[in-house]
Amino acid sequence: MNRSFLAPFAMLYGLVIRVRHKLFDWGIFRSQEYDVPIVCVGNLTVGGTGKTPVAEMLIAHLRQTYRVALLSRGYRRRTKGYVEAEVNASFLTVGDEPKQIKMKFPDVVVAVCEKRREGIRRILEEHPDVNLIILDDGFQHRYVEPWVNILLMDYTRPVYRDHLLPWGMLRDTVSQLYRAHFVLVTKCPPGLSPLDRRIIRKSLGLYPYQCLFFTSTESGNAQPLFPDETSRTLRAGASVVVMSGIGNPGAFLEEMGRRYRVEGVLEFPDHHPYRSRDLKTMADALADAPEGTVIVTTEKDAVKLTNRKKIPKQIRERLYYVPIRIVFNDNSEKDFLNNLDYDVRTNPKYSLLHP
Repeated sequence: MNRSFLAPFAMLYGLVIRVRHKLFDWGIFRSQEYDVPIVCVGNLTVGGTGKTPVAEMLIAHLRQTYRVALLSRGYRRRTKGYVEAEVNASFLTVGDEPKQIKMKFPDVVVAVCEKRREGIRRILEEHPDVNLIILDDGFQHRYVEPWVNILLMDYTRPVYRDHLLPWGMLRDTVSQLYRAHFVLVTKCPPGLSPLDRRIIRKSLGLYPYQCLFFTSTESGNAQPLFPDETSRTLRAGASVVVMSGIGNPGAFLEEMGRRYRVEGVLEFPDHHPYRSRDLKTMADALADAPEGTVIVTTEKDAVKLTNRKKIPKQIRERLYYVPIRIVFNDNSEKDFLNNLDYDVRTNPKYSLLHP
């Protein structure tokens, strides 16, 4: 769909964004710095770049050395202000991604707050043992000055070929790339050539102090969401209905198509809260599919379908999710983590990036 008619609105939006950045650059709007390391994971586009797997990888690594907390806005939650996530908390209270992370890391402080400085203050006040905070989706929140900025770009949606909202999917200007210490290109296809990598680096216009890494998303084996209600192992070639409510489901749909026989696809908007009518849609899709067909969904969607009482038994018995993780190409994960550890220890805000 040609959306070029929205170009004037994108220009107006871009003007507002650029003025705001200048006010921070000139010190009229002030960014707050902290003695505790702040590691920010963000992007320039609207959703779908794979922040949650990256945040989970960071937690798994950094918690070996630090007492880690994660602070998120809690997108589309029905609460306001500062809320700490509990393992049994509803996604409506803290958001789907924070709930997913808390379920994986129950001993890690996971909090949500739309005002990030207030969220950091509460974490440090109520958990004085916390000595590192991961700021989820905070690249545009310039009231906080991170020690390390990790910026993600979806390989299938390069920022240098995109446009600002509402014409395109950019919520920030590409010129802000200079604030990133690390740029991770996510969802790369297998066998990405050295030439392709050089083209991407040149197109991004990165500075010598910025590290560029290429990553892919690796899907694990499908797991039953209610393992006590089914003992069936989902084998390759099984009949499935693929269901997703994520920002950019293309890679997930392709992967499921390679593994299984796809009998139907159910697509919902990003962060979709599943309701009774959606359960009926799921039941109808299973009824129309061959016998033995199951539903396979994403890990992010699965955390919104854990209320056993509201999900009919015939769906619970046939509901699976696929866990995912981030994989660095060319075994570069060690290099990334070593560089990250060094930056966390030394705080690169005193580097060329923050003179």
